[in-house]
Amino acid sequence: MVKLGKIGELHKELQNWKSYLQFIDDEMVFIQRLLNSYIFEPRTPNLFERLEDFKQEFHDSKIEKNQLKKAILEHEKHLGGLVECTSDDCDSHYFEKHLEFKDAMSAYIESYLKLKHKVYSYAGSVLKRKKPQD
Repeated sequence: MVKLGKIGELHKELQNWKSYLQFIDDEMVFIQRLLNSYIFEPRTPNLFERLEDFKQEFHDSKIEKNQLKKAILEHEKHLGGLVECTSDDCDSHYFEKHLEFKDAMSAYIESYLKLKHKVYSYAGSVLKRKKPQD
């Protein structure tokens, strides 16, 4: 039978994941606005194509994030059932699933950070360099 302290640790980890995914939601809104703005040097070779590629990659990343978020919420619903669980099989199945989510979160965050870095690096190199008027 699982201990309540362990359930508390799992719950805390789930809350951290949900919080991090919410932060990514907010960050994605900013990045999508950036990609749709008119602050890029228009004479940049392949600008439109690159921006469209980034938009598509963010769209795909958003779908992956939303699927992960939904699965984590479902996983969290089953956490309460661990208290009532009487067999070790039940505990070990939940922990296995939790470790799978931990791996999926790590992989998603790593891929998201790479995408974000790629966008920021590119965007920083093609921003308009117009001196503001006083």
